[in-house]
Amino acid sequence: MDVFTTKSGTVRGRRAERDRGIVVVRGLPYAAPPFGALRFREPQPPEPWDGVRDCTAFGPVAPQSAELPGAPVWSPGDEDVLTLNIWTPADGPGDLPVLVWIHGGAYVFGSSAQPDFDGTALAGEGLVVVTLNSRLGFEGFGHVPCADRGAAFPDNRGLLDQIAALEWVRDNIAAFGGSPDRVTLAGQSSGATSVACLTVADRARGLFRRAVLHSAVNAFASVEQAARTTAEVAAEAGVPATRAGLLAAPPEALVAATDRVCARYAQDPASGQRHYDPAIYGPVADGVLLTADPLEALAAGAGGPVELLVCHTTEEYWLLDAVGSSAKITTKEQLAVFAADFGLPDSLVEGHRERLPDAPVLDVYLSLHSGLLFAEYSSRLAEAHARAGGRAFLARFDRRRDQAGRRVRAWHCADIPFAFGNLHEESLHFLVGGPPGEADAELSRRMTGAWAAFAAHGDPGWEPLDGSAGSGSAVRVWRTAEERADAVRRAAEGAAGGASRAQNGFRDLWRTAGLPLLAP
Repeated sequence: MDVFTTKSGTVRGRRAERDRGIVVVRGLPYAAPPFGALRFREPQPPEPWDGVRDCTAFGPVAPQSAELPGAPVWSPGDEDVLTLNIWTPADGPGDLPVLVWIHGGAYVFGSSAQPDFDGTALAGEGLVVVTLNSRLGFEGFGHVPCADRGAAFPDNRGLLDQIAALEWVRDNIAAFGGSPDRVTLAGQSSGATSVACLTVADRARGLFRRAVLHSAVNAFASVEQAARTTAEVAAEAGVPATRAGLLAAPPEALVAATDRVCARYAQDPASGQRHYDPAIYGPVADGVLLTADPLEALAAGAGGPVELLVCHTTEEYWLLDAVGSSAKITTKEQLAVFAADFGLPDSLVEGHRERLPDAPVLDVYLSLHSGLLFAEYSSRLAEAHARAGGRAFLARFDRRRDQAGRRVRAWHCADIPFAFGNLHEESLHFLVGGPPGEADAELSRRMTGAWAAFAAHGDPGWEPLDGSAGSGSAVRVWRTAEERADAVRRAAEGAAGGASRAQNGFRDLWRTAGLPLLAP
């Protein structure tokens, strides 16, 4: 039987639909529901249960307004949101490497139930795969004023949830065939930045030995900045920006207030940095869990022995433009305001224009914002860790597709269905450009295999950064076989090397200009 015994009680899973040799356990609580007396507090252990708990359906998602394809939505009253899911080989030998996944979503939306994150294919590579839900939005990252500097109502509650899930894995994963000493923590976008934060947080030390970061986000706040966000959200919700006032506002009120604050920034070109991508929550340098931006902390050696595998896509921000969540910057005047709002030097803007000579202003903006928010930050995380003596691998995802008059770029999120081996999911075809071909399937097998090899042995299949020469030739570029052949041909002909060569040129520009560290 597909029954497992945890420290809280016995659970029953079921065989995966795609592979009957894999058992999946869904909706298993790793902490108590964070509401009522536990709202805005540290996560607490789950209540134990008697008998066999049926864990064959995903648990409720965290409070949010998003409605994502193929995933459940949150409804007021859904409170048991701190759950995780496990995929494990039914007849595995035990002591298997474990991969724990943190989803992205700008810290305000998403869940472990998204089709992107089905762990069947990775479990088929010999891993035990764990995906989890944690608190989002104000519930997870809103600053709650507190006289004792947040001891009772801490900042970074979403990160504390993730630590609680890792502690649960340490204490229980052996029952599912996994080794608590061979844990890799992985995430994408805000999930990748969460991984970076936990890599440098003393409280998470020893809970994982390797980390995978795809498209980490350059955004981090001080307590004072987080408090200003709280004041805006509380005012929109019609409650005082106090502990009592915020506790009196139900979760749905704070979700709705957050959406209105974000919409106001999106509609106001004079509102500064938040106008371009109004994500208002993120990790807080609270002086307790986190003392500095992960980039600064990694440069100072805070990553210790954790091994990193970092990846970004070559056209990150084009997705946010395609789904309408980014400002439309289409004139030189708007581009100049954008650069001023973020403190970007004229040389950086002109350098991008020169490397994209025939591109519209919108593409120049999207290229700049890709580097500022995702690509350059991700690369520097890996390089900082390598320079501090850590082991780090770097990759770029550069696969595109033209289909039915529509071009799917190597944009944000497109790499994750390939790495998870979930290209077949119809709800993901917008990201990857329709049903996959054999070349796509082959690329997916290579990426899935790289994750599995890194989790098992610390070697994804290419050389790590040497700590002195930057990225250089140590970068793995993920393309289909046809794209690789075309790149070789173009290089032999002396033609432009496409996005990858442009990416190297952009990196030179960013190294000269410096990278601003942003606040949400």
